[in-house]
Amino acid sequence: MKIVIVILALMTGMGASIKKSADEMEQVKKRIELNEYKRYPNLLPEVEIVAPALK
Repeated sequence: MKIVIVILALMTGMGASIKKSADEMEQVKKRIELNEYKRYPNLLPEVEIVAPALK
């Protein structure tokens, strides 16, 4: 019975560790992607508003 409890505890710990690593990798990927966008100029279209002058 003790062996079963130890195995369950180890598997739970390993699962939590893997989940945390996956979350951290996701955050790193997002940070890398944002850093790549810093090299590009402003990609938003430039809008010129043309309206008749008010009198």
